[in-house]
Amino acid sequence: MAQPVTPSGAASRRTRWRRWLFVALLIVPIVEIATIIGVGKVIGGWPTVLLLLLESALGAWLVRREGARTWRALSTALQTGRMPSRELADAALVLIGGTLLVTPGFVTDIVGFFFILPVTRPLTRGFLERAVAARFLATPMRPGPGGGSTVEGSVIDR
Repeated sequence: MAQPVTPSGAASRRTRWRRWLFVALLIVPIVEIATIIGVGKVIGGWPTVLLLLLESALGAWLVRREGARTWRALSTALQTGRMPSRELADAALVLIGGTLLVTPGFVTDIVGFFFILPVTRPLTRGFLERAVAARFLATPMRPGPGGGSTVEGSVIDR
């Protein structure tokens, strides 16, 4: 079966994502285990387990509260006819943060809380918006006949 032809840029991005995913799946569990062992040495085994359970319970409560708040804001934006870009970004961050909070460990919980807390979410949302804009909104431009830039397109007259 023939392989689909993809531009070399797309293939290199896909390879880069696979490398990052492989490194993350390899490094994150090692860092989490080392952190849990380190905390266990400082405060003891059972207090470490109780702390992990407490973080999970707090995270579940926070995900439920912020998820409901985000859903209401998204519904309001849609009902008023506004473009819900901020609300969609918040929903994505709550989803990612909730997933990280479900994963046992202190490092993923810290990152998950950073994504979910209303105080820190705007910082993360700004980073997410810049990353999406750089990735999807970049329009390739070429020099036009007058030396300026020309954007390829077509006009539809109705």
